[in-house]
Amino acid sequence: MKGKLKRLWETKNKNDEWWSSFVTSPIAIVFNYVVVDIKWLTPNLITLFSFITSLASVVFIIIGGFRNFIIAAVLIHLSHILDCMDGQMARYRGVSSKSGCYFDKLTDHIQVTLWFGAIGYAAYIQSQNVLPVFLAFIGVAFYSLRGYGKYVTFHTEMCDDKEYLEKLSKKVSEIEKEIEGKAGPGYGFIANLRWFIGEQRKILSFNEGVFIFMLSFALIFQTIIPMLWVFAISQVFYGLYRSWQHGRQLHLNQQNIIKK
Repeated sequence: MKGKLKRLWETKNKNDEWWSSFVTSPIAIVFNYVVVDIKWLTPNLITLFSFITSLASVVFIIIGGFRNFIIAAVLIHLSHILDCMDGQMARYRGVSSKSGCYFDKLTDHIQVTLWFGAIGYAAYIQSQNVLPVFLAFIGVAFYSLRGYGKYVTFHTEMCDDKEYLEKLSKKVSEIEKEIEGKAGPGYGFIANLRWFIGEQRKILSFNEGVFIFMLSFALIFQTIIPMLWVFAISQVFYGLYRSWQHGRQLHLNQQNIIKK
């Protein structure tokens, strides 16, 4: 039993986002412990369940009302737990695929857009002010810019170096080995506490793992509009900052090529 749990922990994404790292991903491991050996339950099917659950949460947000907001918050977390489960299951079974990863990332982006679109609408109904809709739009647009800038960078680099992605993959693997935490089953309380504290810095990334917490907190404690301000401001900052970073890196790489 301990061996199976340890193997499942090893499938945990080494670079999990903030809330995912110490809440939804460990819960997903517990769920996977029960279902991972059920053959008909595939990672792609879990991805589908996750997406359907996220759509259900959007419906409850749009309907509105305190009780529906609580249900939506629970469904948002359930969707994210399932989102963690699919990758863990694929790695545990050794059946990871490019198409599975693609649809996982695609549905992640769609559901973030729908969540904040629904939250903006709910805030508009409550306040009769169009500002929350604008904040949700700005936040989603600049969140998308974060990903778009990265993939434009990949495309630009590959125009000059066809092996760029292979080199980048090796570099990422080396970084992941360096940051691999000594925590989980088989490690003591102090080691796990040290890992937990170290993970808290990730809250400043304001990515999907943070969004899960933000959305749920705002729905439960009726702080939707302040949350939308935080969402919009953080995504404008990171969208512009990441874009500048990618552009600067492209410039530096080009200068290195010229010097050679």
